[in-house]
Amino acid sequence: MKKTTYMALLAAALLMLAGNAGAGDIKIGFVDATKVFEKSPQYEAARKSLEAEFTRRDNDLVAQRKQLKKLEEKLARDGAVMSDSELKRLDRDIISRRRKLKNAQDEFREDFNLRRNEEFNKLRRQVAEIVRQVGKDEGLDMIFSDGVVYASKRVNISEKVLQRLREKFKAAKK
Repeated sequence: MKKTTYMALLAAALLMLAGNAGAGDIKIGFVDATKVFEKSPQYEAARKSLEAEFTRRDNDLVAQRKQLKKLEEKLARDGAVMSDSELKRLDRDIISRRRKLKNAQDEFREDFNLRRNEEFNKLRRQVAEIVRQVGKDEGLDMIFSDGVVYASKRVNISEKVLQRLREKFKAAKK
């Protein structure tokens, strides 16, 4: 659905450009949004921040998995020689820990995805603003992004956008 929308907009824009070709020079730019997003220092900082924020919880989940595995191995190894009450207690403990671990993993995944989306959406808005600023500063009439089959280096403003993002990142750190 999105791709056809982009293609329709692109076709309409090209038709408008062809119709206005005699009206004056029209300046067009292209930005590789994925490249700009992933190579920006803000992306790397957000990624490291998320990693630091969630490392402890991830380590806790790993430890819980190891404990559960040890109990399952104990059940498999010693189950035949255990009394019925010990066997039932261990089996209930394993089931309980499995349930708690699954819930903790689901909660972790949801929390991580929510925070990642928050951080990356903030960055996407920042990138969009910088693209608009570069477009205005360069006197561009139109900037294309996704859905472009080819863009020459002359119209590609990705490096200019990346440079401004780097400058903004350095300024924010001071």
